Amino acid sequence: MLLFVGQFQHSLDVKGRLILPAKFRRDFEHGGHLSPNLDGCVALWTPGEFTRKSTEYLEAGRNGSGDDRRQSRFWATNSSEVEIDRQGRFALPPVIREFGQLEGDVIVAGNLDHIELWNPARYAAQASAAEDSFIRGSDE
Repeated sequence: MLLFVGQFQHSLDVKGRLILPAKFRRDFEHGGHLSPNLDGCVALWTPGEFTRKSTEYLEAGRNGSGDDRRQSRFWATNSSEVEIDRQGRFALPPVIREFGQLEGDVIVAGNLDHIELWNPARYAAQASAAEDSFIRGSDE
């Protein structure tokens, strides 16, 4: 099982590339996949985890509601394969940068089975809400 944890801040370069933190690179030796993700962030998946997630969307698209089919279609048409170069950089296509509102600084955050790329303002709002929920616990 993959365990991506921790957070880092990096900046997109003028070519729209981002540096993947060194501690995450080993699992992306054979590339990865970018996709839109919940809450307005972008997910970076290993090839195996992307296959697993694709299967979930495929089933939902075949057997679910109209909303499930639309979400499956949106996810598939806006996902892309990426290669990580020797310096740990990978390019973010314009459509994925636009979805995630990614320009300049980017938060790179581990989320166990995938990595999330966040606009810092969106991340701050999500992190604040998550911290409040975590402090309250699951009893409420």
